[in-house]
Amino acid sequence: MAVLKLYREKLNHNYHHLNKVFQQHQIDWGVVTKLLCGNELLLREVLALGVREIHDSRVTNLKAIKKIAPDVQTVYIKPSPKKSIPDIVQYADVSFETELDTIRMLSEEAVRQGKTHKIIIMIEMGDLREGVMGDDLVSFYEHIFELPGIAVIGLGANFNCLHGVMPTKDKLVQLSLYKQLIEATFSKKIPWVSGGTSVTIPLLFSHQLPRGINHFRIGEALFFGLNLFTGETFEGMHDDVFELETEIIELTEKPMVPHGMLAENPSGDSYEIDANLYGKTSHRAILDVGLLDINPKFLIPKEGQLSVIGASSDMLVVELGENNENYRLGDTLCFKLRYMGALSLLNSRYINKEVVV
Repeated sequence: MAVLKLYREKLNHNYHHLNKVFQQHQIDWGVVTKLLCGNELLLREVLALGVREIHDSRVTNLKAIKKIAPDVQTVYIKPSPKKSIPDIVQYADVSFETELDTIRMLSEEAVRQGKTHKIIIMIEMGDLREGVMGDDLVSFYEHIFELPGIAVIGLGANFNCLHGVMPTKDKLVQLSLYKQLIEATFSKKIPWVSGGTSVTIPLLFSHQLPRGINHFRIGEALFFGLNLFTGETFEGMHDDVFELETEIIELTEKPMVPHGMLAENPSGDSYEIDANLYGKTSHRAILDVGLLDINPKFLIPKEGQLSVIGASSDMLVVELGENNENYRLGDTLCFKLRYMGALSLLNSRYINKEVVV
């Protein structure tokens, strides 16, 4: 069975590298664990780093975190669904909110539970996912700042999540000014401007981050060390905290061109034959992982001569060329991963998960 491995020392290195940077700039931050899909083994590895704030988009995952570490601050990072509000108040110390009616229901539930539920008001900054429109922010805040059981601890924004709109210094200055506007209008202090995610880190390194941005939520940079502006790995960080290990379940020299009448495959893909490949052969391996577990475009082969041909629901086909590495049946092939690929694997109950010390 294919195995997804998490390398503890590499994760530890990336975490402390980021933590040092944030401390130097007096920035608070939390770790986004939605990638881990509530896997208790891996959550324990993250919590063992000394993390004091965890962000997730699933209430069940926050419940698992509170079971392991009750004192860690948990943050629900999308607007709360009505039916989930009792659980969100119970298991999330903070939530991201954009709707007045939802916040009123959170207020009522927080009073019932005898709690103060903290919220971060998300503001629309151009990517057109969640967020209050900037022109509506003052009236929006006016309706919520006196609600019982509710404390506004920050304003926030997301970038690059839907339409690919990237953060810029100007956009983050604008976000910081919204905080100043609210504080001046209502004589209320808002501790955080949460404008930082993994995509914002390059602005911090290039000294373009406005001083007002004092809170980050980090997932992808922690687990993959990825600079989302350049597609390269941040200097001093690991890009292979996760690794997929697969087993070769067939290895045969085969023609490079399919033969027979071609139609769409079950995935809806159609193939065009390259006439230059007629008569040529290559060693092809079938691996014990498929589309049910991961989209092949999110796999990064570690072996230079390997190329991914395609996948069916349960099998992945790769080409080994002349097989100069002399792979055999039962050998393993390893892949680095892109974020969405790791997310799929972690959500698959057919893939074993292991921690490598």
